[in-house]
Amino acid sequence: MAFYYDEPSRTFSEYLLIPGYSSSKCIPSEVNLKTPLVKFKRGEEPEVSINIPMVSAIMQSVSDDRLAVALAEEGGLSFIYGSQPIKEQAEMVKKVKRYRAGFVVSDSNVSPEMTLEDVLRLTEKTGHSTIAVTEDGGPNGKLLGIVTNKDYRLSRMSPDTRVKEFMTKFDDLVYAEEETSLKEANDIIWEHKINCLPLVNKNRELAYLVFRKDYDTHKKNENELIDDAKRYMVGAGINTRDYETRVPALLEAGADVLCIDSSEGFSEWQKITIDYIRNHYGERVKVGAGNVVDAEGFRFLADAGADFVKVGIGGGAICITREQKGIGRGQATALIEVAKARDAYYEETGVYIPICSDGGIVHDYHITLALAMGADFVMLGRYFARFDESPTKRVNINGSYMKEYWGEGSARARNWQRYDMGGEQRLSFEEGVDSLVPYAGSLKDNVNLTLSKVRSTMCNCGALTIPELQKKAKITLVSSTSIVEGGAHDVTLRNHR
Repeated sequence: MAFYYDEPSRTFSEYLLIPGYSSSKCIPSEVNLKTPLVKFKRGEEPEVSINIPMVSAIMQSVSDDRLAVALAEEGGLSFIYGSQPIKEQAEMVKKVKRYRAGFVVSDSNVSPEMTLEDVLRLTEKTGHSTIAVTEDGGPNGKLLGIVTNKDYRLSRMSPDTRVKEFMTKFDDLVYAEEETSLKEANDIIWEHKINCLPLVNKNRELAYLVFRKDYDTHKKNENELIDDAKRYMVGAGINTRDYETRVPALLEAGADVLCIDSSEGFSEWQKITIDYIRNHYGERVKVGAGNVVDAEGFRFLADAGADFVKVGIGGGAICITREQKGIGRGQATALIEVAKARDAYYEETGVYIPICSDGGIVHDYHITLALAMGADFVMLGRYFARFDESPTKRVNINGSYMKEYWGEGSARARNWQRYDMGGEQRLSFEEGVDSLVPYAGSLKDNVNLTLSKVRSTMCNCGALTIPELQKKAKITLVSSTSIVEGGAHDVTLRNHR
């Protein structure tokens, strides 16, 4: 006979935190959000931690190298999506590891034989007014000159004028060596009153561009997530099919941590994948697994050797697994049960395995609730898809800007490996949708706002760290009526636009 749970499965919106005693020292600026990413033994420190409890989802429409850099700058970690050729995913990882804050790899380049018309077309496409002229027209070719909007006048020049005829030639440029530090580069920019400084190697091949306007933007962020070599940290998604070729390529590219991307992690396929990693790399390669929604699933992945476990099935904004298959569980209920199982495992074995709440986050306060319920960090898709740094297009819909956002189980992504149960290598039916989300601006501004709310709520609970929040939090269920009471009600809101 089937097993029946006595309690219904619940979402974050069905809970509230009860304020606790706050001392005069419990202020938001003193809150420390650092949290473990991978498992560790009692009395030891985790080998990998993140400075804020936020990671980005393993999705085409969310996590590429640009978002990975932006999130690492704020202290979080991105998992580069795996539903792409291995070579391309590895290249994204390499870009993050090679990135130097304030040093721009030129993405607006022409060759000397191209024309003014090509320059104008490129400027319109990228919005950049500074274009590098290289021998091969590539970002790392031999630098021959620079073109800016000061080098041409549309009213006096023919569109077919060759770039070599009006560019500022290399001999007339102020440039510096590739090894130049950011401070040195900015000193040169200010001394020579220029807007852009090219950095070249000993063969005069272009390495980076440093811009005057980026100076303040790229001052050191004390919260940034960097490795021992002071490079940004980045994760990568893998699957249970091509791991024997994907894992070595990602590690060679510099991935700091891996995560098995699957809609359902209570599976022998995940154990087989983890076994491969342990047999070939031991414990030095960190790999998360999931997703699960109960204690039994957690224990299976813990015993299999997962470094962290993801919790959640069917709670994502673009996920329709529950509709299609009737599989899943309310995110809050799943998280509460798995957190209890994690704590019991820690008491039994002395090994603490972090858990990641994946899905079900609608409002910023849901993040704080997830942490209070036992999550060490949260994985976010829709949240990050709204920002400038996500890889999707910004579109204008009826006067409002939106960003494209689609699920890995949608017909657009067709990530069959994520939903693979063995058998045919194809997506049998959709478990995700193709959608739009409201455009929200820069990642930095939004993450800082969200975390200011998290810190403030933690202080309301008398907690300055995530473990302290989990120990002190008092959580109550709310009725449908009290949910209405919690928002603006019985008033007519004024429009101040």
